[in-house]
Amino acid sequence: MSLSDFLQHAMSQWMKDGGPDDDIVLTSRIRVARNLQGYPFPILQTDSHANEVINAVGEAFQTDAMSEHGEYEMIRCRDLAALDRQVLVEKHLISPDLAEQEKRGAVILRRDEMVSIMVNEEDHLRLQCIMPGLRLNEAWQLASKIDDALEQKLTFAFHEKYGYLTACPTNVGTGIRASVMMHLPGLALSGSINRLLTAVSQVGLAVRGIYGEGSESFGNLFQVSNQITLGETEEEIIGNLESVVHQLIEHERNAREGLLQRNRIELEDRVSRSFGLLAYARRMDSKETLQRLSDVRLGIDLGIIQGVSASILNELMVTTQPAFLQKYFKRELSATDRDIRRAALIRERLRLDDTEVHG
Repeated sequence: MSLSDFLQHAMSQWMKDGGPDDDIVLTSRIRVARNLQGYPFPILQTDSHANEVINAVGEAFQTDAMSEHGEYEMIRCRDLAALDRQVLVEKHLISPDLAEQEKRGAVILRRDEMVSIMVNEEDHLRLQCIMPGLRLNEAWQLASKIDDALEQKLTFAFHEKYGYLTACPTNVGTGIRASVMMHLPGLALSGSINRLLTAVSQVGLAVRGIYGEGSESFGNLFQVSNQITLGETEEEIIGNLESVVHQLIEHERNAREGLLQRNRIELEDRVSRSFGLLAYARRMDSKETLQRLSDVRLGIDLGIIQGVSASILNELMVTTQPAFLQKYFKRELSATDRDIRRAALIRERLRLDDTEVHG
């Protein structure tokens, strides 16, 4: 299979399409946590309970109400090879914790993969809608409709005072976690990033790496999300996050403009060197890959680099990960082999854009 064919089948819709402010906000995600009434939380459930939850959720997706929101497929974790489960982690469709739930876990995917539902992770259901660009309200509207359709068939654990009950107290209430993945190279290069992210954390938001809680930030990519779910409505949670995100976007745009005005040659040199390394390097580890891709994406957004798709950062931050590489090259790879194959995949990916531009 050619790389072009592979990417066509392997890429989720959020990696391809653009959206509002997508030069800075790569994705918007809404995650909703729900548990079935009458069943213990996953941490306490037996194999029998887990199977009953999976069957109940599976039946809920067979209703006419659910068919209005797309075509879905349920996959049991036990039916996926470990490598395939890791690919789903790298595509941000399931969590590392669910990938380890070989016996009790399942995932339900919409055909375009903009919607995924983890079953028997920390909660019975973790419904996720992910969209390109700053589209929090649109993602929430879709998640809310799917949540309502499921509630026609399932009875969720709910308390009149506290709201939806979840395994972790921080999710009690609405059970909603709204987040955006932001690319902030201007703030990083200008030295303002730590001050601004500290300010963000002081207004009740969390800042994490590209794989969420506990992950590091590489490639100037930051996930910003709400921390409070109790005592606020879904609209208030999303509104508060979106307000802060707009401020970060403004700061990032100003930082990029300042870099162009004060240090244009240095910026162009940095971007061009990173592009050259990606285009010709024979070995590239994942950390350097993300940093070089960050520089190139910044160059694309500022018009320094022409003829390369702006979605390249979204694509390659996923497809250059270990499981994806092994899936594409159809073999188990050592760390050294992955660095070599990663560089080869990047070179080929850049040639695809060059071919499209120059025929």
